[in-house]
Amino acid sequence: MSDLQPIRGRSAGLSVGVRIIAVVVLAVIGAVVAWLQHPAPGRSAEPRTEFTANNPPAGLPAAVTTGQHLRWSRCTSPPTARTGYDCAVMKAPLDYRKPDGRTIDVALIRRKATGPNARRIGSLVLNFGGPGVSGVSGLPERLNQYKPLLDRYDLVSFDPRGVGATIPVRCGKTADDTGYDGADACAGHSGAFLPYIGTSHTARDLDLMRYLLGDERLHYFGVSYGTALGAVYAHLYPSHVGRLVLEASVDPTEDLNEEQVSQVKAVQAAFDRFAAHCAARIRHCPTGDGPEEAARRMARLADRLEKTPAPAGDGRTLDAYGLARTVSDHLDLGTDGWPPLAKALTALIDHNDGGPLSKGADDLGSADRAPAPSDNTRSALTAITCADSSLRPGVERLARDEARVKAASPVFGAAWSTGVYLCYNWPFDGERATLQVNADGAAPVLVVGGTGDPITPYPGARHMARALGDGVGVLLTAEEEGHGTYPQNRCVTEAVDTYLRTGRTPAPGKVCRGSMS
Repeated sequence: MSDLQPIRGRSAGLSVGVRIIAVVVLAVIGAVVAWLQHPAPGRSAEPRTEFTANNPPAGLPAAVTTGQHLRWSRCTSPPTARTGYDCAVMKAPLDYRKPDGRTIDVALIRRKATGPNARRIGSLVLNFGGPGVSGVSGLPERLNQYKPLLDRYDLVSFDPRGVGATIPVRCGKTADDTGYDGADACAGHSGAFLPYIGTSHTARDLDLMRYLLGDERLHYFGVSYGTALGAVYAHLYPSHVGRLVLEASVDPTEDLNEEQVSQVKAVQAAFDRFAAHCAARIRHCPTGDGPEEAARRMARLADRLEKTPAPAGDGRTLDAYGLARTVSDHLDLGTDGWPPLAKALTALIDHNDGGPLSKGADDLGSADRAPAPSDNTRSALTAITCADSSLRPGVERLARDEARVKAASPVFGAAWSTGVYLCYNWPFDGERATLQVNADGAAPVLVVGGTGDPITPYPGARHMARALGDGVGVLLTAEEEGHGTYPQNRCVTEAVDTYLRTGRTPAPGKVCRGSMS
């Protein structure tokens, strides 16, 4: 209701018409005031209370800790973030070993919490994986997945080092080219930054971010590669761990080449399950009567495409390497990706039309396959991976590793085997062969793994929970196809949301049933 007081005075001498007009005017004024006072949709009517933390990261100058304040303002890009989001820039040391030296700008984005102040927990920082996925672009794209958490948290994401607007790695033919033209191009355009974009550096950015967001402890949700970032943070700052979710976890016990073998085996197993389903449930199944026939048909198709790539629309073509990668992208979606995969393979096999398979992969986010990528995802992925991994094998070892990956999968091995060369001639040393994630003394960390995950195989989640330490890593298993299970699996979603809202982890050994049950 309006807080305006009724007009008092000489109303007794006014005509009926004038009095009617006065009543109408007052009603309009009251409605306008009430509208002005009404909160925007999805926003709390209470004045917002900003949180303050009292534990700045140790060893950093005051200029980037107590002397820095995030200046949030309306986002100007991407276009999807211009309504309802705030953006800011965080100053961070380029080299944490020289904290008084050069600083970088870390791009942040925020969607404010909608619940009452008394129930707001703080900020939930999100990393969507990659490495190389932009959080500034990713939060608007993925908001619906995390929207139920807005009643308790500000949702915050960022562009990690080397990605998007945060010292982006450039590896194209020119400094403005977002494509990938090899390690020499990376060194030529971005050599000054390449030693400082690894996961351990970004984890230190996270702790500075936590403090500037006003949280005593970091609340975090990492997916795929984001689990590596969250686990490294827990190792570096165990006393600052709040509620951490590591979903579709990487395996911290494997080096880069072991990861290639495990992943290609998991992709092959997912494809075999698709082929069995296709044979049993889909009329005119393009992969035949089961996994063995599917492997033979895919081998013939790959040979055909290797000799003559298929048209894929917009001037593109699909070769054998593209076949393996686009099929894998559909498998990422779990059983939801199976019907469109069958349809796309039929178009390719029967009509030599690679368009449906390529377009489906593009829609799933495979921007690096576009003729002119709009971001630097592929360059960032390579640079961050090689900053993390210390593997620099010689030519003989590379040949053995390549043969090992090829032998692990009849359908996908050849395409995956090129990954062993990723850091072969990288111009800088990497940090470690495997991740260091033990976080003794940290609060419980929830690790979620899907038994049918083709990209981060389920054993990795078990190993992550164990490596974090006794009483720290808590494993939640989902019997699901596809890469990631939140929020697709209701049981996982309920367990994760309960943990993030209350801090209570699921019972040890909890298993959520799903598409593989």
